[in-house]
Order: sequence, then C-alpha cells, then structure tokens
Amino acid sequence: MNIKENDIIELLKSQDQFLRIASKTSVDNRISILKKLKSNIKTHEQDIIEAIYQDFQKPEFEVLTTELFVVYKELNLFIKNLKKWSKPKSVSPAWLNFPSSDKIHYVPWGKVLVIAPWNYPFQLAITPAIGAIACGNTVVLKPSEHAPHTADILKKIFDEVFEEQQAKVITGAVDTAKILLEQKWDYVFFTGSVPVGRIVSEQIAKHMTPHTLELGGKNPCIIDSTAKIDIAAKRICWGKFLNAGQTCIAPDYLMIDSKIKDEFQEKLISTLKEFYSESSYEDYTRLIHDAHYEKLTGFLKDLNIIYGGEYDAKTNFLAPTLVDSPDLSSPLMEEEIFGPILPIYSYSSFNELEEMISSFEKPLSLYVFSESKGFTNKVNETFDFGGGVINDTIVHFVNDKLPFGGVGASGIGNYHGRASFDTFTRKKPIVNRKTWLDIPIKYPPYTRVNSFKSFLNLFR
Repeated sequence: MNIKENDIIELLKSQDQFLRIASKTSVDNRISILKKLKSNIKTHEQDIIEAIYQDFQKPEFEVLTTELFVVYKELNLFIKNLKKWSKPKSVSPAWLNFPSSDKIHYVPWGKVLVIAPWNYPFQLAITPAIGAIACGNTVVLKPSEHAPHTADILKKIFDEVFEEQQAKVITGAVDTAKILLEQKWDYVFFTGSVPVGRIVSEQIAKHMTPHTLELGGKNPCIIDSTAKIDIAAKRICWGKFLNAGQTCIAPDYLMIDSKIKDEFQEKLISTLKEFYSESSYEDYTRLIHDAHYEKLTGFLKDLNIIYGGEYDAKTNFLAPTLVDSPDLSSPLMEEEIFGPILPIYSYSSFNELEEMISSFEKPLSLYVFSESKGFTNKVNETFDFGGGVINDTIVHFVNDKLPFGGVGASGIGNYHGRASFDTFTRKKPIVNRKTWLDIPIKYPPYTRVNSFKSFLNLFR
C-alpha cells in the first residue's frame, strides 16, 4: 500500500474525532476490545506462524515462545489490571492550598505512531500497540516492509478488530515511513536500529513529540573464572543464536577470563553441535533479506573463524559462527552485529574488562556469568546499561514486571506491563480547592509579609 500524504492527514483528522468521542467511553470498553483482539489472534495463530516462517523461516517453537507468548502475556496483564491502573491516584495536598484534595489522572497522549522492526515482526509490532490502545490512544502501526507476510496478517487482524479511526496498519517502505514521520503525532514509539533511531528522533523533534526509542548496541557478555561452564555455554548459545542472532538484546561479544578461555571455547563448539544438526539446521532461522545476508557474510573476510562460517545465498543461511578476537576497528566491531556471528575476547584483569566495554556506547543489555556475588556486584555497579541478567541471557525481556528499555544510544524510555501503561499515558495533576475556607494571606495588599517570613523559616 503506497499511502499518500493527504490520506494520512484525513486519517489523523478522523482519529482526532474518535478521541473526542472515546474520551467519554469507559475502561470497560477498552478491556472488551483487548479481549476481542486476543480472541482474533488466537483464531489466526497458525496464520501468524506460517507468515513469519515465510518471511525468514523462523521455527514454530520460536514463534510460539518469542512472539505469541509475549503478546498473550501483555494482553492478559492489561485485561486484568487496566481498571486498577486507570483510577486517579490521590496525593497529599500542599499546605499552602489548604483546604484541597489533589489527584493524578492518567490520560492518553492521543494519536500514537508505532514503527516496528522486522526481527520479531509480530510481537514487536503489536505489543506496544496493545499498551497504546489499552490506555485510550489511537494507533497507526507501520510494520516492517522486510517481513511482508507478517505485515499482511497484522493488517488483517487490525481490520477485523478495530475501527479504522481507532487503530490502523499502514504498510509500505521508507517513503511511507517518511510521510508518517512528517505528520504531527502526540506520541511516537519506534523500535529499530540506532542509526534509524537518530533519524526518527531528529524528524519528530520538529514537533517536540514525546517518544520512546527501543534501539540496540553492542551487548557484552562476561564469563568469570568461577562460572559454571556447561550451563553458561548453553545459555549463551541459546540467547545468541535464537532467531539467528537477529535480536537487539542478544550477546554481541564475549569477554572470557583468560584462565578459562580455551576450555570455554571448546564447550561453546560442542554445545552448538548439540543444538543444531549441521546437515539441516531445521531449528534455525534464516537471515531476513539479501542485503543483511551480504552485509554479515562480508564481515567474515579476514576473520579468525574458529567454528562455523558456512553460508548459502539461496536461502540467506549463515551458520552459527565463532570468531577469535577480531580487530576492534573491523566492520564487525564498529556496530551492532545483529546476526549469528559471535566474537570472543579474553581479559586478565577488571581494568581490561572495563577498558573494552567502555570503548562502546552504553549497551541495551549486559550479561555476566559468575558464581561470585562480589564480582557480579562490581560489574553491575561499574557499567551502565539498559537491563541485564546474571547467569543467563535475554530472559529479562519476558518478565512484565520489569521495565524494558535502553540508556543513552541504546534507547530512550521503556515499556512492558505497567511500564507500558506509564509510557502511553500522561499524568494530569488536578487540585480541587474547597470553598468553605479561604485563607487571605496570598491576596494583596501584602501587609502580612513579616508573618510569611516567619512561616518561611520553617522551610529554610
């Protein structure tokens, strides 16, 4: 669908009208629409699985666990808690306003634009949309053109569940995204790469639009000499090569204590052989498109490959690949890898570890494997990152009680569960002054200045 600017302008006008009407509707109506959405997704489960497989051969198990499971959890959480979260919150009034009652009201921003990526094309599109719609906003969802089959099923679901003025999927490529970003939104939620995130931020700054940017970065994974090697190898291989490494929170490189580096490398290799059949790789996702395939396979030139490295252009296949200590100036290390290539480095002191990790921007995630509480505490206190895990990888994403988001170049804002409610609502403070008493001290003429000075001494 090639959207024209006039079309989106008319859509936004209709959303304004919908918001004026919707402001009078109850939270119960929004909960009903969430239940309808959940039922519709359940009806189309197999269609979703097949669409994502057509886009880049993601195994059914990964679709169930990393796409549908996360979406159902978010829907269930909002259905259960939206009434409670939406109630105005009473706060203590200021003394100077006596007598009064003060409350914080949670109101929708208004018209929300959600721009989604291709790597988890269903979940990363619909999860923020759920939060926005639940909070009373209207939504325009722009899914990735690189996952066209998933975009089609998203459009089908939205057309069946929502009125167009409430929530609409608009498909298209870069030109469509450009037109959308040129409009004035009340809130923008973007998930994608750091370079594109900068472009989005610059564009919406023209309207001073509040926003969330879910980006990425070079996520370090530290393996201390006290780590349980067998468990660490399994959990790292799972987190890194899930979705063929096309995960914003995947470990981007390993930092292994030099005392156990050789042993740990061997365990990584044996684990990968156990996980994936080299003859078929049935449980292994392919790269999303030709350009990404060519970029990643191009990285492999002049690297010391210690395992993997096989590729096939016919299916955009790149095997899980381990590389030893690539030069930090190599293209592989200049940006987030976002693929199944795992660089391995060693360190001999904490200073070396700190120098390496601090040479990059603040990452979206950090992982540390250690049985030493003192070591893990030191790591968490030393480095700044969006979110982390001790003795596993990427699992913080699935806990809806934890806000998910980056810091610095890896992102702005967060979401998931209650954090999504806080993101997609604006806190509107209301002071209700009572009329049964009116203390005259604030009114001119200011004859009581000395009395107020005495009162002010209480705060000095």
